[in-house]
Amino acid sequence: MPSTPPRPPVRSRPRGAARPPVRRGRPRWAVRAVTTLSVAILASAGIGHAVISSLDADIDRVDAFKDMKNRPRAGHGMNVLLVGTDGRERIGEAERRRYRLGGEPCHCTDTIMIVHISEDRNRASVVSLPRDSYAELPAHTDRVTGERHAAHPVKLNAAYAEGGPQLTVRTVEQMTRVKIDHYVEVDFGSFMKTVDVLGGVRICTARPLKDSYTGLDLPAGTHRLSGGQALQYVRARYVDGASDLGRMQRQQRFLAALIDRSTSSGVLLNPMKFRDVTRAVLGSVRADKGFGAGELLDLGRAMRNFSPSSSEFATVPIGQMAYPVKGLGSTLKWDPVKAGRIFRALRDDKPLSSTRPRTRPSAPVEVAPRQILVQVENGTRTPGLGRRVDAALTAAGFRTTHRATSAADPSARRTVISYDPRWDRSARTLAAAFPGSVLRPVAGQGATLKVTVGTDFREVRAVRVTGTQEEPGVVRGDEVSCG
Repeated sequence: MPSTPPRPPVRSRPRGAARPPVRRGRPRWAVRAVTTLSVAILASAGIGHAVISSLDADIDRVDAFKDMKNRPRAGHGMNVLLVGTDGRERIGEAERRRYRLGGEPCHCTDTIMIVHISEDRNRASVVSLPRDSYAELPAHTDRVTGERHAAHPVKLNAAYAEGGPQLTVRTVEQMTRVKIDHYVEVDFGSFMKTVDVLGGVRICTARPLKDSYTGLDLPAGTHRLSGGQALQYVRARYVDGASDLGRMQRQQRFLAALIDRSTSSGVLLNPMKFRDVTRAVLGSVRADKGFGAGELLDLGRAMRNFSPSSSEFATVPIGQMAYPVKGLGSTLKWDPVKAGRIFRALRDDKPLSSTRPRTRPSAPVEVAPRQILVQVENGTRTPGLGRRVDAALTAAGFRTTHRATSAADPSARRTVISYDPRWDRSARTLAAAFPGSVLRPVAGQGATLKVTVGTDFREVRAVRVTGTQEEPGVVRGDEVSCG
């Protein structure tokens, strides 16, 4: 490796007591790709400090670390908590209709991401924290009413609604034991404008993507997405049975492509281009007081030699997909062991891929089992077979309804997988887990796949996602971006 001047280690540093108050009344609703956008766009390698310093004043400040005590111990590298909002004040009415941005904004975060920049500036790791994650808020004072609340369970996206950035940071640190160094919020408007300033971002899709929620309609192939189209792409949630987990993968894919675009389009070598792109972001950014020109340069140095393949993306491993909580409904319960490995890697400044055993299950597939919901039906006269298959699917990483049923005619000789043709890739993954099974398309069935177990059933076979040696959860940029 070429020698470079040594840089001082980046560590957490104490923040001043006096900070501007949190600005209220601004609508917030996070979108995952919006939260990741600033990491790529704020890359400023090769740009003079004076150019970046002139942009500092554009950042709206928020006190995300006020009166915080008993925080995790600082690790190595830099951890940025990225939160997206649905701010759309600067988006015209015509564009709102075109890209289906109507409706009332929410006042809670949709998803939060931790972005870790390694101390040696050669690696970025992005960990998505799903919005429906089961969380326990620490005791706090309501930021509006002043009422004192005891610790209580919520879905993670409610932390912002109850206590703003401070409670969000406290909750994430409590759940992960990762010390957050900086806090950044961005919105819809900055996302769209930045993509347009870059001249669009190229995305490859192996199959058509159509989503009624956002209006996304992309045929298979390579596309250069404008800002509005990119927002549709990262918000789409009904293009497969993967729902929000699939949406997170698309947002990770978009970030990889965005990094590639930002570092290959002359942005980093053109101070004026960089200024225009950065201003598009900073006009809507809220960040902590300590996030300024120096941190922008730190991110720039980290991004300077980046390619999509040098970045890592992960979603917190889920142990239980439908964890019931009274008053909250269904939540996502993290797998304590696997999630612990990921957060330990962030604390120790290790690659996320080092947390995954490099074993290759036997059957390659396109869609990860954790993204597929399955209803099991016992088509035989064998008592309890449905429940055993349901348990085996869960152990293999599939989501199941946990309510196995019995077929009206218990004489099935072959195992049959019924699926809506719109979820054909998910059906092929499930079929790979049942060697010799029959695929049966059923128009209008919806996202839930159904497996009717026949007398030919022997086992649920393990599967692996094509193109990665790691377990589902860690996605490397070069495996999901355009070649």
